[in-house]
Amino acid sequence: MTKRTILIVDDIVDNIRVLLQTLSQEGYKVLVAENGERALNQAKLALPDLILLDVLMPGINGFETCKALKQEETTQNIPVIFMTALNEEVNIEEGFAVGAVDYITKPIRYGELLARVKTHLTNQILHNELEQLNAHLEQKVAERTYELQQALHGLEQLKNKIEQENTYLKQEINKTYSFDKIITQSKKYRSVLEQVAQVAKTNATVLIVGETGTGKELLARGIHENSQRKHQNFIKLNCAALPANLIESELFGHERGAFTGAVDRRIGRFELAHQGSIFLDEIGELPIELQPKLLRVLQEGEFERLGSSKTIKVDARVIAATNRDLTKEIEDGNFREDLFYRLNVFPIHNLPLRDRKEDIQLLVQHFVSEANRKMGKSIEKIPQKVIDTLHAYSWPGNIRELQNIIERAVITTTGKALHLGKWFTGVTSTSVKKQKLVTLEEYEKAYITQVLEYTRWKVNGDDGAAKILGLHPSTLRSRIQKLNIQK
Repeated sequence: MTKRTILIVDDIVDNIRVLLQTLSQEGYKVLVAENGERALNQAKLALPDLILLDVLMPGINGFETCKALKQEETTQNIPVIFMTALNEEVNIEEGFAVGAVDYITKPIRYGELLARVKTHLTNQILHNELEQLNAHLEQKVAERTYELQQALHGLEQLKNKIEQENTYLKQEINKTYSFDKIITQSKKYRSVLEQVAQVAKTNATVLIVGETGTGKELLARGIHENSQRKHQNFIKLNCAALPANLIESELFGHERGAFTGAVDRRIGRFELAHQGSIFLDEIGELPIELQPKLLRVLQEGEFERLGSSKTIKVDARVIAATNRDLTKEIEDGNFREDLFYRLNVFPIHNLPLRDRKEDIQLLVQHFVSEANRKMGKSIEKIPQKVIDTLHAYSWPGNIRELQNIIERAVITTTGKALHLGKWFTGVTSTSVKKQKLVTLEEYEKAYITQVLEYTRWKVNGDDGAAKILGLHPSTLRSRIQKLNIQK
């Protein structure tokens, strides 16, 4: 063991000499000081294990010296034993008050001195070991507390993610989809499905291009369900269905307090789609300021939640869809060219219903069956006249419009044979030939105007134009604005 160091402080040389000899013989390392000032300097430099301090000294006395030692952080824990003569009038209580641990009287009995020195040095060793043990335990407690906090944080994040997934899946379950499998006998459409089969087994980003209502989401689901990710989440977001200021939060999530109203952390759609697929419908509606963040996810597979600087890694296959001409949007400055190329790795052009009219009869049979089940009806016959009328129509709203018209026809039919009421404003092939041919955009404008006039310009609701046309209200408003339709 290292020798224990003792500092003797006394103004009488003979006392110092005897104490030095006695303590040295016992194996202690001894330092000496003749007054309080030197004692303070020695203590700061050498940091002895114990100090024997005379009370009555010229200059700074023992009490003042002890008090100064206890005020210094480096020397405050050094035990101090006062030495005083029996004939000296000393207030012992004052000595303990300034921090001494013991008193010994002169003339000193050296056996008693050595016993007290040994006792207090042992106490000091035990005190130091206890402090070290406490510090070690505090460090261990702090480490375990941090580990537990991290574990709790991880559990909280997992809980939030599961809650978000459950909420999202409940929303998906409560929605009614057009159909759960693709119905077709069209050779043209089968070539589209062949493309779906080809790309499904890869992880390539897919861009589905097609008019509103053609079943782009159905193709996206087909890609996911035939991929290696089919047992993971299929998450979707309609970029046209949300205000621009909410899309970023929906896609990437946010931390509590990230903005007004953000009372809790929210897991974004990209995190929910980790190891699965995310379907970004109406990608052409994505605000230009958010497009760099989406591009980064596609290129680097990482992003930050709103209100956080922590980078999150994600592995999600992106399937996007649009009814817009993105090359024109690029020319108009509404869409980033680099994002378009990153999305357009494998483009699929979905067919409008007018290009696959041989599927109309199959689709009508399916929609009638679904409507019978939902509405408790029992329509058994679909007259050829109804099929011919539907064939003659140009279907600007595509399959979604056909589904809505069939549901409405099922509601209004009173017998066993499906009947189209006078409310159906479809035009026949004969009447089209008699009319002046116009562009598709002009025809779309005229038809949307006709439906709006029929609904007295009501857009939302079950009896609104959006429902009849099979469009989302925000999409219809966008088309009204783009086509400059005015009441």
